[in-house]
Amino acid sequence: MLPAARWYARLGALALAGALGGCASTTGPGYYWQSVTGHLQVMKAARPVQHWLDDPSTPDTLKTRLATALRIRDFAATELALPDNASYRRYADLQRRAVVYNVTAAPALSLTLNTWCFPVVGCVGYRGYYAEADARAFAASLPKDLDVAVYPVPAYSTLGWMNWLGGDPLLNTFIQYPEGELARLIFHELAHQVVYVKDDTMFNESYATAVERLGGERWLSERAKAAARTEYEAFDARRRQFRALTLSVRQRLAAVYADPAQDTATGLARKAEVMQAFRVEYEALKQQWGGFAGYDAWVARANNATFATQAAYDELVPGFEALFEREGRDFDRFHAAVRQLGERPREERHAELKALSASRTAAIGNGPPTTP
Repeated sequence: MLPAARWYARLGALALAGALGGCASTTGPGYYWQSVTGHLQVMKAARPVQHWLDDPSTPDTLKTRLATALRIRDFAATELALPDNASYRRYADLQRRAVVYNVTAAPALSLTLNTWCFPVVGCVGYRGYYAEADARAFAASLPKDLDVAVYPVPAYSTLGWMNWLGGDPLLNTFIQYPEGELARLIFHELAHQVVYVKDDTMFNESYATAVERLGGERWLSERAKAAARTEYEAFDARRRQFRALTLSVRQRLAAVYADPAQDTATGLARKAEVMQAFRVEYEALKQQWGGFAGYDAWVARANNATFATQAAYDELVPGFEALFEREGRDFDRFHAAVRQLGERPREERHAELKALSASRTAAIGNGPPTTP
């Protein structure tokens, strides 16, 4: 699995929810139809995991992964206070590498994603398509002055709305992920069934990302074998370094775009300089990794749309992690606190999370009190 695929999985969260919310007045009947029929095809392909385990034709490697996924699923319910329902207890082999393809867009001199609005779920910063050709056709129809991205999505969440129909299934598009990553993905998607705030993608995705990180750490430390922990440590070390690099680039781009004195041509030239420096810095990072190329595809298509999407999934995570600490590292209390926070106005909840993050950072920086 390419490391960037983990981000794509996160970026796919709620893709169908937005699609199913579409209607003829906002997206056209064709978009609504492909969303519904595409999801029904996924559901039709899914069978209970136990059926796959009992089937003598199922490869042993797949049986091992499915059995691990069931243990992760049970852990999510018993240890992380995530929903104990039908989701991720069935499996489907879709015979393709992605379940949907998402389209995102941002202005040429901004890290603010374009949004598309749907009934029920509100406005989100992407549109999902089951056929790559449809996604690329929509991307091509967008104004040429936008930065546009099309990426494959291995997983998405229906927010629990489809549990009556069997729930969101495990898929071949992610079942072979390293154990730590498989656990994080399942925890992330289940978190969307606990808290979802309309019109606030950053809040929703940062919360789910915090759950996946906190839950993933607990799974690895308490249930995974040493080999899985070792595999994950190497994987996560590279991801942390890459995340630090892209955060730095986002900050540099934001500084360029915030300059009110520059004209468009100057802004675009400065943007190109930042992007060129990013690619040089990435190549240096790869050398530290011994030439590991898992992020090459992401870097090759990096633009405002990809950086802005990444920010939506990371920016408020430190605040949620601080909230988890404040609630005594108790998941029931944590989820309840997030629900309460989600009831407040958008600006207030974001400010509260940033304040929590700043307070935690200051406390860590000050270190423990010294003894006189």
